[in-house]
Amino acid sequence: MRRRRSPALRFVPDHIQKPPYAATGRVTRLPESPVKSPEIIARMRRTGAIAAEVLRLAGEFVKPGITTDDIDAYVHEMCIARGAYPSPLNYRNFPKSVCTSVNEVICHGIPDGRELQHGDIVNIDVTCFAEGVHGDTNATFAVGAISEEDRRLITLTEECMWLGIRAVRPGAPLSDIGRVIETHARKHELGVVRAFVGHGIGEQFHTDPQIYHHYNPYDNAPMRTGMVFTIEPMLTLGSERHRMCKDGWTAVTVDDRRTAQFEHTVLVTNRSYEVLTGPGSVSRRPPADLRNAARR
Repeated sequence: MRRRRSPALRFVPDHIQKPPYAATGRVTRLPESPVKSPEIIARMRRTGAIAAEVLRLAGEFVKPGITTDDIDAYVHEMCIARGAYPSPLNYRNFPKSVCTSVNEVICHGIPDGRELQHGDIVNIDVTCFAEGVHGDTNATFAVGAISEEDRRLITLTEECMWLGIRAVRPGAPLSDIGRVIETHARKHELGVVRAFVGHGIGEQFHTDPQIYHHYNPYDNAPMRTGMVFTIEPMLTLGSERHRMCKDGWTAVTVDDRRTAQFEHTVLVTNRSYEVLTGPGSVSRRPPADLRNAARR
């Protein structure tokens, strides 16, 4: 039986700094402190701003008739133009430069020739690598006119992300993040996916700590000033359980109901938080009804 050849990876010029896995697809976890130095944080601000801008522009590119592979090509070109490497590319052999998750796809959707249609919703997950660090952010976008149910799902998912961000403060347990996210989602009868979590990030794409989006009473480690991690809740209209597709990456809801996700990279500051992927992003600040209570 002849093996199918993997599609060729998009070209990255030699002048672009590349993460260690870029050539081989192999990821080796190395020791990395969850608390970042001021110098690393400064680099992460700049890289996070690149990721935020790329995501915003990718969202503006979304319209009926384009393919998710078109989005991948556009994101790839925007990363390269800004001197950044698209972090998903060849990460554990992921074949594309961005994740595009449509409708019932929870996360890690692989861009392909599928055309987006009126009424779809698509999550675009952008991560950039520049100056030796990663910046990770995502948002869910409407394709043309969508249903009120789907618009409500998107709005509430973004609210859950911001409520999780607002829970960030030094000394508080990490479980506070998942507690407020789950409480808000349950209040509105939405499912919270448990199988996929937020994560520490810095010189490595994924590192400690894990960030649960549901309440985990055992996750009581305190947040510390200088920690950087992602908060990226995935909410569903139906079941929160998932099944994996044959490609080994794409996760979909078991009942094929729709799902949405939002994500920011967040720094724990001396008093509260700083959103490192905020400047220029599609989700720069909490929605109006949450804004007055948000810490700065």
